[in-house]
Amino acid sequence: MLKKGNKLYSILTGTCPKCQNESMYLDKNPYHMTKIFKMHERCSNCGTKYKIEPSFFYGAMYVSYGVGIAFAVAAFVITFLFIGTSLKTSFFTIMGTLVVFMPLIMRLSRNIWINIFISYEPNAVKNESKKETL
Repeated sequence: MLKKGNKLYSILTGTCPKCQNESMYLDKNPYHMTKIFKMHERCSNCGTKYKIEPSFFYGAMYVSYGVGIAFAVAAFVITFLFIGTSLKTSFFTIMGTLVVFMPLIMRLSRNIWINIFISYEPNAVKNESKKETL
């Protein structure tokens, strides 16, 4: 099971990489296409700024290439090697997989990218008054 404290939890759930207490996104569902990139400016729990610098998430494009390749390879292995379809059918399955999972790939890529730069801190809080109550 995934537990708070490891990067995989934050990556798969889309939670704040520092405190892992709230979603980074305004809408947790990546398939609401009009809100796919809409993020909170900061974490309401620990105050972490998600957009560290202007155009910070452009780096996620490089990550999305790798994640897309992983999805494409998985689709090929399942259709061509396990099911035994033709190469043409496998190709169309790969294209369909990439189109269907595109919103998920984009969110995962952003989650991976921000988790490269920000580490989990179990006692991360927004201000000093909260620290004294913990």
